[in-house]
Amino acid sequence: MKSKKHVQTPSRAASAAWSLRAWHVAAGGLAALVAAILVYGPALNGPFVFDDQYLPFFSPLYAEQTMLQAIKGVRPLLYFTFWVNNRVAGTEPYTYHLLNVLLHVFNALLVFFIARKMLTWAGTQGGRREWLAAFAGAVFLLHPAQTEAVAYVASRSENLSVLFFYAAFTVYLYRKSTAVSWPVAAGVLVLYAAAVSTKEHTITLPALLLLTDYYWNPGFSLQGIRRNWRLYVPLAVTGAAGFALVLRLVRGATTAGFGIAGLPWYDYFYTQWRALWVYFRLFVAPVGLNADYDYPISRSVLDHGAIAGLAGLLLLVGCAVYFRKRFPLASYGYLAALILFAPTSSIMPIQDAVAERRLYLPMVALLLVVVEFLRRWKAPPLVLAASASLVLAALGIAGYQRSQVWSSDVALWEDTVRKSPHNSRAHFQLGVAYYQQGRCESAALQYAAADRPGQPDERLLLDWALAEDCLNRPEAALEKLQRAVRVRPTAYGYSLMGMIYGKQKKYTEALSALRTALAINPREDMAYFYRGNVSAAMGDLGKAVEDYRRAVEINPDNGLARRGLDRAEMRLRQR
Repeated sequence: MKSKKHVQTPSRAASAAWSLRAWHVAAGGLAALVAAILVYGPALNGPFVFDDQYLPFFSPLYAEQTMLQAIKGVRPLLYFTFWVNNRVAGTEPYTYHLLNVLLHVFNALLVFFIARKMLTWAGTQGGRREWLAAFAGAVFLLHPAQTEAVAYVASRSENLSVLFFYAAFTVYLYRKSTAVSWPVAAGVLVLYAAAVSTKEHTITLPALLLLTDYYWNPGFSLQGIRRNWRLYVPLAVTGAAGFALVLRLVRGATTAGFGIAGLPWYDYFYTQWRALWVYFRLFVAPVGLNADYDYPISRSVLDHGAIAGLAGLLLLVGCAVYFRKRFPLASYGYLAALILFAPTSSIMPIQDAVAERRLYLPMVALLLVVVEFLRRWKAPPLVLAASASLVLAALGIAGYQRSQVWSSDVALWEDTVRKSPHNSRAHFQLGVAYYQQGRCESAALQYAAADRPGQPDERLLLDWALAEDCLNRPEAALEKLQRAVRVRPTAYGYSLMGMIYGKQKKYTEALSALRTALAINPREDMAYFYRGNVSAAMGDLGKAVEDYRRAVEINPDNGLARRGLDRAEMRLRQR
């Protein structure tokens, strides 16, 4: 009972929780939408970048798929949103970005409700509770570290899964009775399943609920956990199934899981002792934001000061436990943040040691630390309002500036290269962006900067060859292609080789390379197209028509082959 000095039980809080008027929520939601459109506006017209090109709707046959075919896979709800976008606007990026912004607005509203309930349980009532909760939601909405999760279409898995996660948590928080009822348990379970099936890092919800029941139901006691067996028994089953799903997915993954070459789990674990401090720093001071951190791996507990990072984390854990009754929101928020970071920032290796989007889910917990200290600040209301307004204005301006970086793939990767000059992948992506703008010399320079002696990258070499071909340097292009096929012989690589030989009128070498391409992959449509070009140049229009037709049969969207076929047939008719 002693804990009631600091913590209001759920049953007492529930009666006051519904005093909020519907029009307040509607007005707040409209204001949040306007603010989000203003802040993220520059990115709304931005292109697809980085891994966006691998999203399913870029498949040539995607437009012909039914909804059931399009959502088939491990993330059906995510794929459904892509299917809706594609039916509305094809592959125009605006609607994809807009939906991301809308999801972000809904998440900010859920942060408001989560913070509001937590403040109620901590004993903060009235107008102070409302403005603190609104401040937490607004910081979540405007914080520039959120830009990657909002502006990057491939990060929709982040904000959609977090929408389901926050919704499940909100349903749990706003239950009408202290003990969870069967309908509430069912609602939480359905939303939890939706979250995990959208992105696996949301598997931590059961741990968050256990922590919440211990802290607030009725307060630093196991009574609430025992009382809510209706929720935890099915959650244990669902959580076990979710954990098995995660293990199955990462077992076959190339960018995450225990099978990543050269990155054992313990090295990743050491690295995350430091990486968590990067996220804390970005939350407090969002400067130096980077789309692709070139973050060094700690190969021992001493490497790059990893042990100091762990010591700092453990010190804060000790403080959170010791001061849990004096500062319950801050204590709970820090421990909750560690739980929410755990899937991506502990022992499961991920190719990227640091990524800003990983701050998206735990930010609600870090905001509880902030509101803990703000609710204790005894400044006059005018000072509080002015201070909060200044912070939000600064975040909004910084968020807008970061959105401008995401409005162009060239701007994004130029910014990344400036901040990570030794990042090979950033140079490669900047080269791709330059090439797409026809800036072939600049592209070739970036590809050269990305090249690592002794670590040949097939994709880099293929794109580098195209830039050299664009600059009319066929020998340099062929040298890059020969290096690429030594790394991995592909039909695409040999097709490009045949194309360049054909431009040089070295038809024997061209046909030989194209035969090799088709031996590797008989359905490489561009190999047939290039062979059709060679045949047409040699005067064999019949053979050219045959190859162009075959290319179109394999890929009906191959406009180059269609135009080649039309030209060859016209020339045949004119004979």
